[in-house]
Amino acid sequence: MKIYSKKDLNDYHQSLTYDDISLIPVEISRIRSRTEAATSCKFLDLNLALPVISSPMESVTGIEMAEELNRLGCLGILNRFDSSLEEVLNNHTEQNGIKSVSIALNTSLDVIEKLAEHHSIICIDTANANNHAVLKRTEELKKRFDVKIIIGNIAHGASLRQMESAGADAVRVGIGSGSVCTTSIQTGIGIGQVSSLLSVLFARQEMNLKIQIIADGGIKSPGDVAKAMALGADAVMLGRMLSGTKETPGEVIKYNGQLWKKYRGSASFGVKMRNEFIEGEETMVGYKGVVKNVIDSISDGLRSSMSYMNCFNLEELKKIETFAVLSNSSYIERLPKV
Repeated sequence: MKIYSKKDLNDYHQSLTYDDISLIPVEISRIRSRTEAATSCKFLDLNLALPVISSPMESVTGIEMAEELNRLGCLGILNRFDSSLEEVLNNHTEQNGIKSVSIALNTSLDVIEKLAEHHSIICIDTANANNHAVLKRTEELKKRFDVKIIIGNIAHGASLRQMESAGADAVRVGIGSGSVCTTSIQTGIGIGQVSSLLSVLFARQEMNLKIQIIADGGIKSPGDVAKAMALGADAVMLGRMLSGTKETPGEVIKYNGQLWKKYRGSASFGVKMRNEFIEGEETMVGYKGVVKNVIDSISDGLRSSMSYMNCFNLEELKKIETFAVLSNSSYIERLPKV
């Protein structure tokens, strides 16, 4: 069996997803217990206990989610679709720990100025960052406000230099890979997340850039988080994994004797509420209880992966060069049989 390096995976003849690869432990681990593995990191000048960022989706990150994730040492990006943003603008002194908010491309400068006074990160929430309007807006905001700027999304690293030059501090990588995203089906755009991440990672290295990389989409489990970090991501952005928790916006619904919450894409009809081009689906997910349980499971899984891979910290994990490419049967073999 061939052991693949990151370069090998980047040069692979097909587009790869997280399900197509696995990490291979080849060293005797120095780590006696997973508790010795440190998942802390620095992201956009913030000290995070875990490299997890919530997606600024209407059904994922409202005020309660953003506050709780920040309390847990993660980063919650407040969505721009419901009344949460207005509430923060009107009662910013009462909001504890919300460091990041998302805005639309056409959000007024007056609103952004108010947000920038009390929040250290602004996320320009668009589907396609490879756009002159996005870069122009980024440049404008960077010149006027003392904030870190996240833009996205991209699927390839070809335009990374222009993004950093415009003032972007981080970029969301992934198009069409979200569980309720139909962009690839509707437009034919996008590649597998592993290939997307590696394309951007190698572009950053070759051009000697500093822009940070957020793996956004396709993450279904703590193991996928470990894979994304080992591939070189600086943080992961989660939607589906955080959906259905107590802290997400919306009511708990009882149906057929089970508890559920709504989950929908940012470009779904339920969010847009207009009869225009739709690139997102709506669904129901089982109620999961408090989000701390999800975060704890991610932390435990990531630490366990790091102990297998002989990595005391995330910087060591990012240097991993031992991957396998799985056949479909090999992937299925790894699934629990119940």
